[in-house]
Amino acid sequence: MPHVALAVQEQRQRLLKRLEDPEKLWKFSAGDIEERLLWNRYQEAYEHAIRATSTDDAPWYVVPADHKWFTHALVAEIIVQTLERLDLSLPEPDAERRRDLASARRQLLRGK
Repeated sequence: MPHVALAVQEQRQRLLKRLEDPEKLWKFSAGDIEERLLWNRYQEAYEHAIRATSTDDAPWYVVPADHKWFTHALVAEIIVQTLERLDLSLPEPDAERRRDLASARRQLLRGK
């Protein structure tokens, strides 16, 4: 699984950057070293959870997070497409609401 090896390498680089940057030291925990040894198991658990819970009505989307601008654009696109598929429309007023609206219109036209 080459993508897993790349992800582990990327994580290693991020941890090293945290240790080298005084402004990012707060993000580092010694437990991060032990946790990275469990990376493959975490990935398997994530994949299992996503496959087991993603449905046509409530799908999961896995988006890359290496570049925030791209992540944000992709999430926005998913939201737009989802909203378009819903084919939403404004509710039609019932008879009582139409009467109330007509009354309000008459009052406004009379200057009230």
